[in-house]
Amino acid sequence: MIPDNVVSASELHRIFQLQRSHQYTAKNSTAAQRKAKLQKLKDVILANADAICAAVYADLRRNREMAQYTEIYATTVAIDDAIAHLDEWMQPVAVEPVGTSAGTGEGQIRYEARGQVLVLGPWNFPIQLVLSPLVPAIAAGNVVIAKPNELSPHCSAITAKIIREAFDECDVAVFEGGIDVANLLLDQPFNHVFFTGSPAVGRVVMAAAAKHLASVTLELGGKNPVVIDATADLVAAAGKIAAIRTMNAGQLCLCPDHVWIKREQRDAFVQTVGAVLNKMYFVDGKLNADALGKIVNERNFARVTGYIADAVERGAKVAFGGGSDPVQQLVEPTVLVDVPVNANIMRDEIFGPILPVLVYDDLAEVLDYLQNHGKPLAAYIYSKDQKFVERFLANTSSGGVTVNGVLSHASDATRLPFGGVNDSGIGAYHGFHGFRELSHARSVFTCA
Repeated sequence: MIPDNVVSASELHRIFQLQRSHQYTAKNSTAAQRKAKLQKLKDVILANADAICAAVYADLRRNREMAQYTEIYATTVAIDDAIAHLDEWMQPVAVEPVGTSAGTGEGQIRYEARGQVLVLGPWNFPIQLVLSPLVPAIAAGNVVIAKPNELSPHCSAITAKIIREAFDECDVAVFEGGIDVANLLLDQPFNHVFFTGSPAVGRVVMAAAAKHLASVTLELGGKNPVVIDATADLVAAAGKIAAIRTMNAGQLCLCPDHVWIKREQRDAFVQTVGAVLNKMYFVDGKLNADALGKIVNERNFARVTGYIADAVERGAKVAFGGGSDPVQQLVEPTVLVDVPVNANIMRDEIFGPILPVLVYDDLAEVLDYLQNHGKPLAAYIYSKDQKFVERFLANTSSGGVTVNGVLSHASDATRLPFGGVNDSGIGAYHGFHGFRELSHARSVFTCA
């Protein structure tokens, strides 16, 4: 590990120039060579599985089973998919011959490497969301510098170890550190920047990339709504929403952020959610801290508990939970009702285990609100009425949608594109969509 205080501009510049001189070698690598690099990454990840789980627990108190799924499996399944399909992805795509002003000929689309790529990871899924973007970057023939997030220091260290064991630094290099290191990296003229994090920091990254006219992939977040209509199965909806809202202590960009439900159904829904949360996280009335996980640091703990206090001060009621422990950085799974739309919790992405439940009488009320509050990363609909679903889809916009479920559109890690729109992100990846995102589609026309 290179400590933050010894990451020098000269060392970073050395690596950047090394990769610049190597980028065309990487671009011209064969499918077999790229697949070998990906297989080596998978092998190193699996060899470090115990250390990965220990690091995730140390930083986020996430249990081993969840760490194995979110950090290891989610990455290795992407590697397996790329290895299985890379020969096909790399093939030029023939275009039907047509006549032009210059005569007849044949056209092709060739997917070529973007060149030098910077990957900046987040702290909430700190290993997967650095290593997973490497998969399409390598598959597309790029060279990469990665920076794990400093707010998850144990995960940053193991991520750096994995990258150094798996790759030659001319292909993939890694720098640990804080904002100063991120700024040094953003000063370099990368061809593409892949950032996962908050919209606020995404704007900073995009502005830095603009100085070099670099393309960007921004995987951000947003206020992911759930809309439940009168035909929905409330028990099924409550179970899934409660589980995912509190996954990783609510620190997940795809979490259901707030629920809209018919006025007459609210109390039954809230009661069911409370019963689910009680069963999931409490033993004899005591919160199981290991089952829930912790808020990442003191600043975010204060932010999350502040949302509850502000909402209650403005008239909201705590229907379940509401407690917290600053020593363990724990916030109980909490359900709020009667939340005014001007409360801070309705303005900011929550990133904590709190679920505001709002009521509506007509879908038009919900659509009007959503149309005037940005485009989220995800939207969730519970309904057996296809006309209701189609009306929602036609009058809203989001990165993705799951109908009668939560997360499903994003958990398909090989076929559906994953990404946001406007405030919730730019670009998309997973499977071939990631290969294409980290490639330049180059037009080639050969005259007859």
